[in-house]
Amino acid sequence: MTTAIDEGAVVPLPAFLAGAGTLTLAQRKIVVDQALLLLDQNYVHLPLKVAMHALNPLQRLRVLRARMDRQAMEPEWLFHRRLSSIFHSVRDLHTNYLLPAPFAGKVAFLPFMIEKCHDDDGTEHYLITRTVTGYSAPQFGAGAEVTHWNGTAIARAVALNGAQFAGSNEAANLARGLESLTLRPLVIQAPPDEDWVVLSYLGLDGSPYELREQWQVTTNLPPMTDLDAINATSALMGVDLDSDEKARAKKVLYVREVVELERGQSSAELPKPAAVGGADLPTTMPGVFRARSVSTPSGSFGHLRIFTFSVPDPVAFRDEFVRLAAALPQNGLIVDLRDNGGGHIHAAEFTLQTLTPRRITPEPVQFLSSPLNLSICRRHRDNPAGIDLGPWFDSLDLATETGAAYSAAKPITPEEGANDLGQTYHGPVVLITDARVYSASDIFTAGFADHSIGTILGVDENTGAGGANVWTHGLLAALLNEPPPPDPTSPYESLPNGANLRVAIRRTLRVGELAGTPVEDLGIQPSELHGMTRADLLDGNVDLLARAGALLAAMPTRSLQITTALAGTTLAVTLTVAGIDRVDLYLDDRPISSEDLTGPLTITILDVAPGQQLRADGYESGSLVASRRTTI
Repeated sequence: MTTAIDEGAVVPLPAFLAGAGTLTLAQRKIVVDQALLLLDQNYVHLPLKVAMHALNPLQRLRVLRARMDRQAMEPEWLFHRRLSSIFHSVRDLHTNYLLPAPFAGKVAFLPFMIEKCHDDDGTEHYLITRTVTGYSAPQFGAGAEVTHWNGTAIARAVALNGAQFAGSNEAANLARGLESLTLRPLVIQAPPDEDWVVLSYLGLDGSPYELREQWQVTTNLPPMTDLDAINATSALMGVDLDSDEKARAKKVLYVREVVELERGQSSAELPKPAAVGGADLPTTMPGVFRARSVSTPSGSFGHLRIFTFSVPDPVAFRDEFVRLAAALPQNGLIVDLRDNGGGHIHAAEFTLQTLTPRRITPEPVQFLSSPLNLSICRRHRDNPAGIDLGPWFDSLDLATETGAAYSAAKPITPEEGANDLGQTYHGPVVLITDARVYSASDIFTAGFADHSIGTILGVDENTGAGGANVWTHGLLAALLNEPPPPDPTSPYESLPNGANLRVAIRRTLRVGELAGTPVEDLGIQPSELHGMTRADLLDGNVDLLARAGALLAAMPTRSLQITTALAGTTLAVTLTVAGIDRVDLYLDDRPISSEDLTGPLTITILDVAPGQQLRADGYESGSLVASRRTTI
């Protein structure tokens, strides 16, 4: 049945495709030539992908281009499919062919969502978990179990579908395969081959049913940032566009209340916090965060879901995270990254400091050594107010002589910004991940692990393993044209009809014990695993949260409170702690006192002026376990 989605038009897939435009042969050649340029000269992961997956995307593009010169022009759908297949073959969700109009901004969908769960013995089940408002079918709804897809056993259909897409590991392939059964952003995935699907399922009454459902197309919500714009935000993105498009589409299809809240927030000069659910804390970013207290058999803890890091202001993101975490129970925090496809890299790395007393070392990144990347870095080597590529220029400039495959490894995130606030939450932390955690979310997870912040609990055996900063063809072209005058030797040509290309431009490396290890393809494996259960899918993640609560309850709980009173130039400092036996005090980073504690303690500091920063570092048995800062 046709289902209305807000005010947006919903049309059957065949009707949409009948109105699709046509690229001329000359336009198709431009797209292929520019794809060759990006993969050869800009794509930082090409050596890794060739080695790990035994592939040759450059040769496939050359063959495609040669055949365009000597064969009759093939149907446009087949051209899109061939080019998409080449990009999907590198198994990198940062590196994409983006289809031209009218595909951009559209999503093909079936009016229900399917998710996987497990029995205690590991048996897999695929359940309907959501349906579009107004949709109905016999004994169909949340809890109905899908058994076959177009006559193929559902687990096999998921695996076959996943093999078409760009997961960096097996877990990511299966996660993408399952999602794409019912939801496909047409800007990045070729339209479904079939006009409809036949779904076999066990209904809510336990009886077998069969359903034939037609693919439909509607308009997606716009992205939060213009990735082609030549500004610092677009150059600092680490985002899986497929996940980002699907996340916005899910809001359109299933959580209209979030869309309305976001519209209200964006239209207000001073957004007021609002809550989606009755148990949720109000937030100024309802499409980004969901915060609430959850009760588990092990106690009550905070649950802070981060749906995306795609925000224009990373400091505002960090500060809202801090505000929400402070309003939750302080004895344990569950940070939930599931389905988070990334976003602003600064937002991810600025937030880590708030959960640990340790100094954050941002993850360094590298360019591929190539003449084109050198030209881009040369043009922007001294641009502190914009896109400053100076830290990578010298090493790229020497690469011709040294033969280095990559530039020097330098952080995207400034170390000062990653440490300017310090720890604000002092309870234990569990981070929940899945195979759709990608890009900036992978970077957040890697930093969480590399700085030993807490326990990582995975519902899959790995994250999506997307370790890169991603740039679009439009941004790359702009970087050689700005500031004026344009570079007359620029090889970038305008792409036709709104087509675009994206490429992983700077690869991410781990710090800490795994320093120098790439995040791409390897990902971050959790220290604990939890198979999603039927109760998780149908009853608010109850078993998953119980598992996280048990992990938190087994971890030490600490508290470090500072109270200050300034009289003239004399500062009285009262320390109240739990789980800490020593506190070292610093005034503007200069050591002034070290105190052994068995209970609350008040000390006096002389010659203090308003505006100075007091930092207290708490230790247990000689190990740094807590830190707090306050401005006098």
